[in-house]
Amino acid sequence: MGGRARRRDRGRAFEGAGVSSASPCVPAKAATRTGLPPSRETIRGSVEAGGSLADFIWFRTGGPAEWLVRPADVEDLAGLLKTLDPSTPVLPVGVGSNLIVRDGGVPGVVVRLPKAMAKVSVEDGRVRAGAGAMGITVASAARDAGIAGLEFLRGIPGTVGGAVRMNAGAYGRDVSDILIEATVVTRDGAVETWPAARFGYVYRHSDLPAGAIVVEAVFSGTPGEPTIIGAEMDRIAAEREASQPLRSRTGGSTFKNPEGHKAWALIDAAGCRGLTRGDAQVSEKHCNFLLNLGSASSAEIEALGEEVRTKVKAHSGVTLEWEIQRVGVAK
Repeated sequence: MGGRARRRDRGRAFEGAGVSSASPCVPAKAATRTGLPPSRETIRGSVEAGGSLADFIWFRTGGPAEWLVRPADVEDLAGLLKTLDPSTPVLPVGVGSNLIVRDGGVPGVVVRLPKAMAKVSVEDGRVRAGAGAMGITVASAARDAGIAGLEFLRGIPGTVGGAVRMNAGAYGRDVSDILIEATVVTRDGAVETWPAARFGYVYRHSDLPAGAIVVEAVFSGTPGEPTIIGAEMDRIAAEREASQPLRSRTGGSTFKNPEGHKAWALIDAAGCRGLTRGDAQVSEKHCNFLLNLGSASSAEIEALGEEVRTKVKAHSGVTLEWEIQRVGVAK
């Protein structure tokens, strides 16, 4: 198991989601075409020019991917990355549950893993999960096998790939507590097995480089009674339902919890609960969540987040750090 990452108080907001790449903090002004598309002759999966991301990103906003690629399997993904021009940016995306895609879209290649890479199995008391698997699927498989310690994954709405990359966590635990190793396809197409220690985990961060893609992970737990494990998962689900705007167009926890603070409390104290910009709103139910009330642009959502950061800094002197990943270019 990996070394214990530096702990911070998370509050109850679900954290960690399905994006698995670092993002720029400052919007660019225009996309630059990256030249020839990935050749259909070098990939057995699908390649879509101008593939929509807003169709599945939780906020339901943002521009398209220059190239949206769905590889057939790990070998297919490795072959693509090996032959792709090294200057072409690569962004792996899961279900987009903690992602703002800017309105000008995402230059380069966006990779979505297929269902074939979302399988979960239990071997010798360990849970092996494809990077496309959802946290709830992993937690459920562990429960059924009598493996305790993975219940918190029930509170993470993203995929395994994103969770491993960002050290996702909730309810007092995070991925660094349970990861044994992960299989990674590097930007140059090499397939490597990384022990947990190699990720260099700290709070909501790993040392996995941009463009590298997690394709599988192995998790450990402790022997437990399935009924007790299930009851804890039910408690987590009920608490999330009661405290978070789960049925809204949102992106999960917007800001990381600063050392010694809860982000939502700082936001509330700064008078930002319910704050709006266009059709973007700070959730009244849990103010570390931003919402798209219907027709918000990504620019409005991001600008609202920056306004919250400014108000919190002015009120408390604390600088909030984005947890939601912001990718792509401004329109």
